[in-house]
Amino acid sequence: MARGPGSKKLILEFFLKNIGQVLESRDIQEASGGAVEWARRVRELRNEEGYQILSHKDRADLKLNQYLLETDVRLPAFARNISKETRARVLERNGYTCQMCGVAAGDPDPFGSSRTVRLTMGHILDKSKGGDDSAQNLRAVCTNCNEGLQNTALPKPDRIHLLAQIRRATISDQKAVLDWLLQKFGQNVAK
Repeated sequence: MARGPGSKKLILEFFLKNIGQVLESRDIQEASGGAVEWARRVRELRNEEGYQILSHKDRADLKLNQYLLETDVRLPAFARNISKETRARVLERNGYTCQMCGVAAGDPDPFGSSRTVRLTMGHILDKSKGGDDSAQNLRAVCTNCNEGLQNTALPKPDRIHLLAQIRRATISDQKAVLDWLLQKFGQNVAK
């Protein structure tokens, strides 16, 4: 039995037929053949294949669930605004950990049993709101959190709240936090 084109190919064909037109997410999903992970395919086309697919995170005039392919000209991976050096610096600074939910790169993905967590660069202040691609405006974010940010982010817990949560944790979890902090800040753990 012959299989038809995959959802990513169908989505790309849909975008290429509609260059310069604002597309709604429901239409993209329909064009994909009803794929559940259509948004992931759009990100792959953008992030991995260099298609200039814009969303509300890129342009303030686009609404949530709207996308726009400006041109069929693809950007090579190295031409993206965030350099490898900046990515490495941000990942190192953030301890290779999602700054939204706390999962680490390589951990089992809580939403996909066979996948592991992948980290991406997330903007603290989105570009559509005036943010830039500097290391100071970037943070490590897992792909699951990055999918749901939508130009908003939960505030970081303040010190009192964070310490209260650690104090409420079990002794073994408190020790795990201590081990992680000591490792992050380059000290050996004394057991």
